[in-house]
Amino acid sequence: MKRVFLIVLDSFGIGEMEDAAAYGDVNVNTLRAVSSSPCFSLPNLRELGLFDIEGVTVGEKKGSHSAAIARMAERSRGKDTTIGHWEIAGVYSPQPLPTYPHGFPEEVLEPFREKTGRGVLCNLPYSGTAVIQEYGDAHRKTGDLIVYTSADSVFQIAAHEEIVPVEQLYEYCRIAREILQGKHGVGRVIARPFTGPCGGQYTRSPRRHDFSILPPSVTMLDQLQEAGKSVIAVGKIRDIFAGKGITESVYTGGNEEGMERTLEYLDKDFEGLCFVNLVDYDMLYGHRRDVDGYAAALTRFDQRLPQILGKLRGEDILMITADHGCDPSYTATTDHTREYVPLLLYGQNVRPVNLGTRKTFAETGAAVLQYFGIVPAFEGEGLLQEVLKA
Repeated sequence: MKRVFLIVLDSFGIGEMEDAAAYGDVNVNTLRAVSSSPCFSLPNLRELGLFDIEGVTVGEKKGSHSAAIARMAERSRGKDTTIGHWEIAGVYSPQPLPTYPHGFPEEVLEPFREKTGRGVLCNLPYSGTAVIQEYGDAHRKTGDLIVYTSADSVFQIAAHEEIVPVEQLYEYCRIAREILQGKHGVGRVIARPFTGPCGGQYTRSPRRHDFSILPPSVTMLDQLQEAGKSVIAVGKIRDIFAGKGITESVYTGGNEEGMERTLEYLDKDFEGLCFVNLVDYDMLYGHRRDVDGYAAALTRFDQRLPQILGKLRGEDILMITADHGCDPSYTATTDHTREYVPLLLYGQNVRPVNLGTRKTFAETGAAVLQYFGIVPAFEGEGLLQEVLKA
């Protein structure tokens, strides 16, 4: 029974791509930044071969690494979560998803106000924690919705749970999702409920929910599902793909829960893919430019990695990769950074070879499909034949 466990360390870039300057990113490198922290210790990832990947200049090289390793270049135009995950699954995005550095235009806001019956506050790029402190009281007094964005392609709606019940907030997000199509087709509409007393410190509640745009073409997930394989989504994977191609899913509250759910699926019988997103690196540490926090979170993953390896069965393959960078030491912006990402492949049937630099994240998805005897419906050389033992 073949199983693939594909774990995305959200935002774990390993060095700027050649075109990074075109995205406003100069001398960025997430791995290099976190390696300077006293909280950084990755002996198990070193054993797999992380520091032997082409272009990596930090850490002690293993030489005789135990995993197949590669540096993955992003072919799509972008550096965000949606585009990165889509490309892993075989979708190329020749144009970046739309962003709104000056807020959303009236052609978006007017129908949104009309259909929700509520006004709009803010309408600017904003920190999610700062925006509720600055606009929370006005929202509570007026009932107007706090609408804001970021450097990502997102339309975010924050509302106090006592003013707008969470299910109602989700309905407002569905309304926004219907409006935000075509040229305004943002990657995600995000519900951001919060709590707290008027005039006090407001706190975001854990009932965030993402409403993603549908992938524009066939993905690895679609092909696996059509072939009768399990496609299990852990974390925000279901939201990123708008549920398309998913046969089973579980949401998580962060990395620790994501690891626990992954370990549980390792004990279950299924044939197919378990696709995991560990979001804390990006959400809690990368965007907040917290080098030590990012390093400590990676160290925690490394400490738990032997538990995953210990549960792998004879035909299992573990893949560890990322979707973009988010250099926590880069102070020019708090945005994602355009970087190469690592790919580590491990299993009893995998040869520990160095695959150099690959042209697209999609080679990961192509390899998953080929492992199950499925011909990818998208372009991707497919590195599987280079790593499988005879």
